[in-house]
Amino acid sequence: MDLILLILSFLIMIIGIIGSVIPVLPGPLSSWVGLFMFSNISTVKVDSKILVFTLIIALIIFILDYIIPIYTSKKFGASKFGIIGASIGTLVGLFLPPFGIIFGALIGAIAGELFLNKNFEKSIKAAVGVFLGLIVSGFTKALISIVFLVIYINLFLNNLSNLF
Repeated sequence: MDLILLILSFLIMIIGIIGSVIPVLPGPLSSWVGLFMFSNISTVKVDSKILVFTLIIALIIFILDYIIPIYTSKKFGASKFGIIGASIGTLVGLFLPPFGIIFGALIGAIAGELFLNKNFEKSIKAAVGVFLGLIVSGFTKALISIVFLVIYINLFLNNLSNLF
């Protein structure tokens, strides 16, 4: 059972990093689940303060992941239609790797804004806001997920003698 938890926890850590750039997966929360699973291995010792602290960080990032793109979009003048268009474009972009997410969000935001107000310049400005929000949000999630992976590796190395 411990070996299964070890393998699953590592795989979930990797999914967390991938989820940082793919909007469908919750990156840092997945990474935290990997840490939590690792801490449940019978021979592993993990301070509960680490788990609580990383959970709080993961939840904050999860919430900010929704706030940051909306905030930057609004700052650049995006409307509800621009944000909805960017969301649809991001989902469609998932099927067009490697840059489909970025271009999908930009095209979706422009299309949404053009649908609302027919002003191309305003649509471009709104799309830039959406794009910046996605970049900042994605970078933050990736950074936190990588930090969680470093914590995981450190915990693994500290418990190596207990594992094998």
